[in-house]
Amino acid sequence: MRLKGSVSDILARTSPAPYPYRNLHTHVRRVYDAFGPQRMMWGSDLSRLRGTYRETVRLSAYLARRTRGGRCADNTLLGNRAIMRNPLFFIRPPDMSAFESDRPRRKFPAIIFLLVIIIMGLLGGAYYLRPRFESEAPQIKLTPDSEVLGLAPMEIAVTDQGAGLKSVTATLSVAGSEHTLVSEQYAQPVAEKKITVALSSKLAGVKEGPAVLRVSARDGSLWNFFHGNETVIQKNLTIDITPPTVELIADDRYVNFGGVGAIVYKSSADTATSGVRIGDYFFPGFQGQVKDHPDHFMVFFAHPYNVLADAKAVLVATDKAGNTGQMSLAYELKSVKYRKSTIAVSGNFIQSKMAPLLKDVGARQGTPKDVFVAVNKGLRKENEDQIAALTKKSTPSILWKGAFTQLSNSKVEANFADDRTYTYNNEPIGTSYHLGYDLSVTKQYPVEAANSGTVAFVGDLGIYGNTVILDHGFGLFTLYGHMSSVDVKAGDSIKQRQILGKTGETGLAVGDHLHYGVYLHGVAVLPVEWWDQKWINDNITPKLEGQSGQAIAESQQPKAPRKAAHKRRR
Repeated sequence: MRLKGSVSDILARTSPAPYPYRNLHTHVRRVYDAFGPQRMMWGSDLSRLRGTYRETVRLSAYLARRTRGGRCADNTLLGNRAIMRNPLFFIRPPDMSAFESDRPRRKFPAIIFLLVIIIMGLLGGAYYLRPRFESEAPQIKLTPDSEVLGLAPMEIAVTDQGAGLKSVTATLSVAGSEHTLVSEQYAQPVAEKKITVALSSKLAGVKEGPAVLRVSARDGSLWNFFHGNETVIQKNLTIDITPPTVELIADDRYVNFGGVGAIVYKSSADTATSGVRIGDYFFPGFQGQVKDHPDHFMVFFAHPYNVLADAKAVLVATDKAGNTGQMSLAYELKSVKYRKSTIAVSGNFIQSKMAPLLKDVGARQGTPKDVFVAVNKGLRKENEDQIAALTKKSTPSILWKGAFTQLSNSKVEANFADDRTYTYNNEPIGTSYHLGYDLSVTKQYPVEAANSGTVAFVGDLGIYGNTVILDHGFGLFTLYGHMSSVDVKAGDSIKQRQILGKTGETGLAVGDHLHYGVYLHGVAVLPVEWWDQKWINDNITPKLEGQSGQAIAESQQPKAPRKAAHKRRR
């Protein structure tokens, strides 16, 4: 049976066998020898011999399997003439020298494979080392960032989000000499570093005048030829180590424990901030309120209920360079006795009044003790922090006039700064201070503004329920809590005794009443003083009128009674 068709057709009808020859040279010679001296080749398929290597391999396998000394396996002649009759199979053979090569067949692929491995290794190494070659420079922040440098401590905050910090240095150049402020090296890179420099010791012997501050930070990156990234801040500034001065004009001779005092003072022109500091509290002074003395400062300050009785109040003035001048204030602290009480709470009260105040639904499902602690400790602190923040932002001028008024027809049910201990099942579970007065009249009684001012806050305030806070200026605020309804909005101007809303029992209230509080620069103070017109006349009004401390003291001295005139006897 004669096989007809092209090489591709023949091979498509046969099963390929393994390729018996090692290289193309041997393969072509064997195939060439199979067709005899007539030099017959395979027509158009030969023209693709070089490029179609796999097909040639399959043809060689076929010829090796099917040819037996000029006969096929089925005794069919496969003569040269039969091949010659098919024009597709006849062509002059190419120059066989083009196929004669002794080079191994797999040499070039091996080299390519090796190059791929090398390239992949380089890419992997680059990916691994990329963080070490990051090019982001460190960040430097100075506090205070001022054009004047004084004796106050300076903080240098340096951060690096890449390879980490390697070194930080800071120098100060003054009059041709260089003073080292900071020089730190880190064996292990750090992401953040805060350094406080005590300039009071570093600037000893340095004269005031122009100077150059230079701060540099370098990270541990391998960028920049393995030197790392560097950030440098260089500032021209002025050294000023002279503190401002203060002069007391009028002071207070007596201050109630938990109450308020008032002083008038002057400070030097370089003063940036001034006021009274006691404990952790600071009460700023304001200019422009003292009659005929626009350069004088006046400040209301408190001796807070939670500060020790022997704590000393200090008048301080600070300039732009951070230098501080101060003067101790001398006054007699009048003792005010604050009550201590124990209040038993029931499980019903905790579940009905306290649990609903928690925003976390899961916390409401806790034990009665857990719910109480979450409200009395957690929510109470959150509310007090919010009040402190609100009452530290005041109008710098006085908006009120005369004594503040108590809610009409009201009775004081709970006092200021009561120290309360709460018990549950006869066991103590918490404490708190009551920072105001509880005033009661009748249910949903109209709430009157204690004095004129501006509405600073309206809204729900946790344990205080529906609340209104009025700003009376000069750091003074009043708070109205537990209201059932509110008739004003934030920003409204309020007149004395204007109706703000109605009393109620919102928040942590037992029964309908008004919680009334007075705050000074974020600190709760004794409300009763501000209801007292005599106290205002003795301690506030003379200072606003520009009287000196001596004149005020003399006017408050009790006058000696006149001696009765003796009649002459006739």
